[in-house]
Amino acid sequence: MNFAVRFSVKAHTRKQFLNNHILTEKTVTLDNISLIDFLGVENRNIQSLASAFPKSKIVSRGNEILVRGSSAEIDQISDILNALIQHFHKYGRVSEDIVRSYVANDPELEQPEGQDGIVIYGTRGNPIRPKTPNQVKLVQLVRENDLVFALGPAGTGKTYISVALAVQALKNKQVKKIIITRPAVEAGENLGFLPGDLKEKIDPYLRPIYDALNDMIPFEKLQYYMEREIIEIAPLAYMRGRTLNNAFILLDEGQNTTPMQMKMFLTRMGPESKMIVTGDVSQVDLPANQRSGLKEATRILSGVKGIGFIELNDRDVVRHKLVREIIEAYDKDQPTPKK
Repeated sequence: MNFAVRFSVKAHTRKQFLNNHILTEKTVTLDNISLIDFLGVENRNIQSLASAFPKSKIVSRGNEILVRGSSAEIDQISDILNALIQHFHKYGRVSEDIVRSYVANDPELEQPEGQDGIVIYGTRGNPIRPKTPNQVKLVQLVRENDLVFALGPAGTGKTYISVALAVQALKNKQVKKIIITRPAVEAGENLGFLPGDLKEKIDPYLRPIYDALNDMIPFEKLQYYMEREIIEIAPLAYMRGRTLNNAFILLDEGQNTTPMQMKMFLTRMGPESKMIVTGDVSQVDLPANQRSGLKEATRILSGVKGIGFIELNDRDVVRHKLVREIIEAYDKDQPTPKK
């Protein structure tokens, strides 16, 4: 896939001279790029670039960047913009520090993939990266496999990192859409008493997914994606009968699927798609006589090539420090299985 900047050179009808140098003009058109993520807030990234070339004029207008100056400087600025566009499609964001690093031609500041572990940048400019060894392993497994099972207790970041990987794949145009789903099983509450259809009933239980997406995608762009179903959040029942092509698919709360539901979901995967199944086998909300589809799937598929498995634990908890201690205390209180 070609992510190069498309340049269109505007010919001047008259020559302009500055310090005995002929001025030329070039327009850089940014195609399929989030302008706020590339240009920065109030165009600060472009201002940072312009300050490095005081003899040239660099102005952004909509999705175009106008560059005017000497031929030598315009070529240099074009090379930097091209490098920045490549950086954007790899990391999903450009910052003033990144602009300065490319201007200085300092590769150590360019944040090469795999050294700092950044998956994407959040809407507030914060880098989103795995914070524990198991989270790092989760990221690696997703890059190496088309299907990954991520198991672990609440607070271990398995869902948050999975959403970040999905957003990264969408920004990098590795997939055309994101599909996020979960089974309609509630934690000790009755969906039947809630108003609306199945999707409306289950939406409150998907709040962590919406929170993660809001951390990673600007509000207006997220609304655009949701309205056009580029990002789709739906109950698991809505997946039946579909083939999910060229998509990044996330099944959350997988422990609450039945074996038949899990099989149905896994067999929806189409060409050019990736799947992540997350869940906590210690928090199954199914009736006592119902087997968990997640437990069964991990047993049946454990030897299948191309499927990754990662089990996170209390050491991966990234919430309040008490959360880890709470999980440990509950684990210790579990009755010892009878032999």
